[in-house]
Amino acid sequence: MSGVQDQLEIKFRLADGLDIGPKSFPAATSVSNLKESILAQWPKERGIAPRTVKDLKVISAGRILENSTTVGECRSPLFDIPGGITTMHVLVQPAPPEKEKKAQADSKQNKCVCVIL
Repeated sequence: MSGVQDQLEIKFRLADGLDIGPKSFPAATSVSNLKESILAQWPKERGIAPRTVKDLKVISAGRILENSTTVGECRSPLFDIPGGITTMHVLVQPAPPEKEKKAQADSKQNKCVCVIL
């Protein structure tokens, strides 16, 4: 019976209401691995698509899950319902391009201020 409890049925709800899954994951699966699975199953016809795992935010029970966390550590009382499927929400937040970040940082560092007394 412990083998059944180690597997969790999870479906991922995208911002536009489309669902990915449900799919069974072991309790030891990291959130980073969940994101990789989501990225692989992402519907290609959607307008906003993540390019990397870093673009995805996974939310469960109102908490943004960290990549190093396992599914078992995120377990809520709702996970314990036999045959229940847990819904996690997925948001796409693309990171700003590195060129823009670097340009802003460089412009702040290259300023010189002189004061003559």
